[in-house]
Amino acid sequence: MQYETSANHQVPSSGTRMSYAVPNGTTASLSKMEQAILQTVTYVDMYDYPLTASEIHRYLVGVPAELPEVEQALDKSRLVKSLLGKDGEYFFLAGRPHIVDIRRRRARVSKALWPHAIHYGRLTSALPFVSMVAVTGSLAVDNVDSQADIDYLIVTEPGRLWLCRAMVILLVRQAARRGIILCPNYFLSESALGFEERNLFAAHEIVQMIPITGLKVYHQLREENQWVANILPNSGGAPPQMANLAKPIPAPVKGARRLGEVTLRTPPGGWLERWEMNRKVRRFSQQPSMETAFSVDYCKGHFEDHGQRTLDQYTDRLEKLNTQSQERSSE
Repeated sequence: MQYETSANHQVPSSGTRMSYAVPNGTTASLSKMEQAILQTVTYVDMYDYPLTASEIHRYLVGVPAELPEVEQALDKSRLVKSLLGKDGEYFFLAGRPHIVDIRRRRARVSKALWPHAIHYGRLTSALPFVSMVAVTGSLAVDNVDSQADIDYLIVTEPGRLWLCRAMVILLVRQAARRGIILCPNYFLSESALGFEERNLFAAHEIVQMIPITGLKVYHQLREENQWVANILPNSGGAPPQMANLAKPIPAPVKGARRLGEVTLRTPPGGWLERWEMNRKVRRFSQQPSMETAFSVDYCKGHFEDHGQRTLDQYTDRLEKLNTQSQERSSE
């Protein structure tokens, strides 16, 4: 799940080497809460994305707190006077007020894209073996630039993930003919809902995703990834943007889907599943990446190592802020 990045930003990385504290040497005048706020704002700054106080609370890194505590810290903190700026309800790194206008512009673009995301998400959910469809990436936080894809995470019935993926790709091609770019880059089966990567990038991916269909499976996914609370302890529950998007599949569509599942749940269907999996894994294995992973129960097609690059850039930014802070304190 990413935010949209601007052209002059390289996006960081997904490794387990992430530290949740500001790098050693950060000014001793910052409290634990202030350090957490700084980390939180720094992470999203990579995507030109200022935050409101309630959003800082939801995505606060590593510190359990109530919203009034965060609001009080922002109101009285020396942090806002030194390392952060504020414009209306939005907070951002000092010297970056222009990203407020960027967020507002991208929110307008996102609003126009959401009807397509919902439409194709529900079409996807009508396919055999689909258990959940969730919007991830930049659209999930209304931060879409003009050329963004619609990212989906799709959960399937165990044992039919690769057949399900093949059918989804046919829908992707149909949407492309209409100028809509769908990117279903993460498939999981219901028996593999736990994320193997356990870092800040993956935690954001989980708490920001917005289910279009499959609320029951969504709640199971959140339950299977309780480790997220160690990184983003105030992020429980679905995102506010969800706004009752998830709706049941109409009965006629459900009947046609059930017929397809009965047909493909046969031994020939099992043979097709294995054939498709072996065929695609051979092809994908020719594009090595730290963040791709393929098995009977998952297909993670993140070939650009976006997560790891995001975390690397995040660490670099915190180190630069630490240096700036030390220079100011020595003046």
